Amino acid sequence: MGAPTIGVLALQGDVREHLAALAAAGADARPVRRPTELDAVDGLVVPGGESTTISKLADIFEMREPIDKRVADGMPVYGSCAGMIMLATEVLDGRPDQRGFAGIDMTVRRNAFGRQVDSFEAPVTITGVAGEPFHAVFIRAPWVERVGAGVQVIGSVTGGPAADRIVAVRQGNLLATSFHPELTGDLRVHAYFVDLVRTASA
Repeated sequence: MGAPTIGVLALQGDVREHLAALAAAGADARPVRRPTELDAVDGLVVPGGESTTISKLADIFEMREPIDKRVADGMPVYGSCAGMIMLATEVLDGRPDQRGFAGIDMTVRRNAFGRQVDSFEAPVTITGVAGEPFHAVFIRAPWVERVGAGVQVIGSVTGGPAADRIVAVRQGNLLATSFHPELTGDLRVHAYFVDLVRTASA
């Protein structure tokens, strides 16, 4: 099968970085802001950024219901950092009016690792991603406090004060990390998602 078409939700956040990483990992990558653009993709990335802003803009750009429907229909989606928050069924320390796409049965805590000044990097071993541990970049990152029965924990912090915190999960065609692989130059997480989309589209 040829290159899958993967969109990046281009409302706010690390859009260009994800587009570049997806293209380098073998996808036909394109920004998505409108329902008609969503219709043309096989999978979607919800980037890191500010989850409350993405939530508001999803309503303004009338993207919420179309994304909800595609998620329900099985479209692969990958969320990084704020994208993980947008995919969670429950968010702690979020705004009362904040609504995501509620695809993954998990509880996440916003800004769990602290503020911008508490950003850090740590190695994370990711199930299904071959090679050495992934050098993960955490910026005002969430962590996962609860997962449902259908959710696979595929990555946890291995050392330091945040040891054993869940930072990568998968539920069916939905993937989420609390870190930013698009900022590292390491394409393995994006390649993993491209393969997921390719398999789902076959």
